[in-house]
Amino acid sequence: MRPALLPGLLMLLGVACGAAIAGEADVLRVDATATGDGRYRFRVTVRHADSGWDHYADRWEVRAPDGAVLATRVLHHPHTDEQPFTRSLSAVRIPAGIGSVTLYAHDKVHGFGGETRTVALPNR
Repeated sequence: MRPALLPGLLMLLGVACGAAIAGEADVLRVDATATGDGRYRFRVTVRHADSGWDHYADRWEVRAPDGAVLATRVLHHPHTDEQPFTRSLSAVRIPAGIGSVTLYAHDKVHGFGGETRTVALPNR
Protein backbone atom coordinates (compact mmCIF):
# COMPACT_ATOMS: atom_id res chain seq x y z
CA MET A 1 0.00 0.00 0.00
CA ARG A 2 1.21 3.47 -0.82
CA PRO A 3 1.73 5.62 2.30
CA ALA A 4 -0.21 8.50 0.73
CA LEU A 5 -3.41 6.38 0.81
CA LEU A 6 -3.18 5.57 4.51
CA PRO A 7 -4.74 8.80 5.90
CA GLY A 8 -7.75 8.44 3.62
CA LEU A 9 -8.27 4.82 4.56
CA LEU A 10 -8.03 5.64 8.26
CA MET A 11 -10.61 8.38 7.85
CA LEU A 12 -13.03 6.00 6.09
CA LEU A 13 -12.50 3.40 8.80
CA GLY A 14 -13.25 5.98 11.48
CA VAL A 15 -16.48 7.03 9.77
CA ALA A 16 -17.56 3.39 9.40
CA CYS A 17 -16.78 2.64 13.05
CA GLY A 18 -18.65 5.72 14.22
CA ALA A 19 -21.74 4.62 12.31
CA ALA A 20 -21.53 1.13 13.76
CA ILE A 21 -21.10 2.39 17.32
CA ALA A 22 -24.27 4.49 17.15
CA GLY A 23 -26.32 1.40 16.32
CA GLU A 24 -30.02 1.29 15.57
CA ALA A 25 -32.72 3.46 17.10
CA ASP A 26 -34.70 1.77 19.89
CA VAL A 27 -38.21 2.52 21.15
CA LEU A 28 -37.93 2.28 24.94
CA ARG A 29 -41.38 3.38 26.09
CA VAL A 30 -44.79 4.24 24.68
CA ASP A 31 -47.74 5.92 26.39
CA ALA A 32 -50.95 5.87 24.36
CA THR A 33 -53.90 8.02 25.42
CA ALA A 34 -57.36 7.97 23.86
CA THR A 35 -58.44 11.51 22.99
CA GLY A 36 -61.85 10.71 21.48
CA ASP A 37 -63.34 10.05 18.07
CA GLY A 38 -60.97 7.13 17.43
CA ARG A 39 -57.91 9.35 17.89
CA TYR A 40 -54.90 8.82 20.14
CA ARG A 41 -51.94 10.73 21.49
CA PHE A 42 -48.61 8.87 21.62
CA ARG A 43 -45.66 9.81 23.84
CA VAL A 44 -42.67 7.79 22.62
CA THR A 45 -39.24 7.52 24.19
CA VAL A 46 -36.41 6.71 21.78
CA ARG A 47 -32.75 5.91 22.42
CA HIS A 48 -30.07 6.30 19.77
CA ALA A 49 -26.47 7.40 20.00
CA ASP A 50 -26.99 10.37 17.68
CA SER A 51 -23.63 11.53 16.40
CA GLY A 52 -24.70 14.53 14.33
CA TRP A 53 -26.64 15.46 11.21
CA ASP A 54 -25.43 12.44 9.22
CA HIS A 55 -26.48 9.85 11.83
CA TYR A 56 -29.44 10.45 14.09
CA ALA A 57 -32.89 9.04 14.86
CA ASP A 58 -34.99 10.92 12.32
CA ARG A 59 -38.50 9.51 12.86
CA TRP A 60 -40.77 7.01 14.51
CA GLU A 61 -43.88 5.30 13.18
CA VAL A 62 -47.14 3.93 14.55
CA ARG A 63 -48.06 0.74 12.70
CA ALA A 64 -51.13 -1.46 12.65
CA PRO A 65 -50.79 -5.21 13.33
CA ASP A 66 -50.67 -5.82 9.55
CA GLY A 67 -47.71 -3.42 9.22
CA ALA A 68 -49.65 -0.52 7.70
CA VAL A 69 -48.22 2.85 8.76
CA LEU A 70 -50.89 4.80 10.64
CA ALA A 71 -48.78 7.84 11.57
CA THR A 72 -45.22 9.15 11.41
CA ARG A 73 -43.49 11.57 13.79
CA VAL A 74 -40.60 13.25 11.97
CA LEU A 75 -37.61 14.24 14.13
CA HIS A 76 -36.00 17.27 12.51
CA HIS A 77 -32.62 17.34 14.26
CA PRO A 78 -30.13 15.17 16.18
CA HIS A 79 -30.54 14.72 19.93
CA THR A 80 -26.84 14.34 20.73
CA ASP A 81 -27.15 15.83 24.23
CA GLU A 82 -30.61 14.44 25.09
CA GLN A 83 -30.66 10.65 25.36
CA PRO A 84 -33.03 9.01 25.58
CA PHE A 85 -35.59 11.57 24.42
CA THR A 86 -39.38 11.65 24.37
CA ARG A 87 -41.60 13.22 21.72
CA SER A 88 -45.36 13.20 21.20
CA LEU A 89 -47.77 12.95 18.32
CA SER A 90 -51.45 13.81 18.71
CA ALA A 91 -54.65 13.26 16.74
CA VAL A 92 -53.55 9.87 15.37
CA ARG A 93 -56.64 8.20 13.95
CA ILE A 94 -56.69 4.46 14.60
CA PRO A 95 -59.24 2.53 12.54
CA ALA A 96 -61.99 0.64 14.38
CA GLY A 97 -61.10 -2.97 15.08
CA ILE A 98 -57.43 -2.30 15.82
CA GLY A 99 -56.69 -3.02 19.49
CA SER A 100 -52.92 -2.61 19.50
CA VAL A 101 -50.17 -0.87 17.55
CA THR A 102 -46.42 -1.24 17.28
CA LEU A 103 -43.97 1.67 17.39
CA TYR A 104 -40.80 1.58 15.27
CA ALA A 105 -37.89 4.04 15.37
CA HIS A 106 -35.73 4.89 12.33
CA ASP A 107 -32.26 6.37 11.99
CA LYS A 108 -30.55 7.89 8.96
CA VAL A 109 -27.89 5.17 8.65
CA HIS A 110 -29.49 1.89 9.70
CA GLY A 111 -33.14 2.57 8.89
CA PHE A 112 -35.56 0.52 10.97
CA GLY A 113 -34.35 -2.44 12.98
CA GLY A 114 -33.91 -1.52 16.63
CA GLU A 115 -36.19 -2.43 19.53
CA THR A 116 -39.92 -1.93 18.98
CA ARG A 117 -42.82 -1.68 21.43
CA THR A 118 -46.34 -3.02 20.98
CA VAL A 119 -49.03 -1.37 23.08
CA ALA A 120 -52.67 -2.13 23.69
CA LEU A 121 -54.88 0.85 22.93
CA PRO A 122 -57.00 2.09 25.83
CA ASN A 123 -60.77 2.10 25.26
CA ARG A 124 -60.56 -0.64 22.62
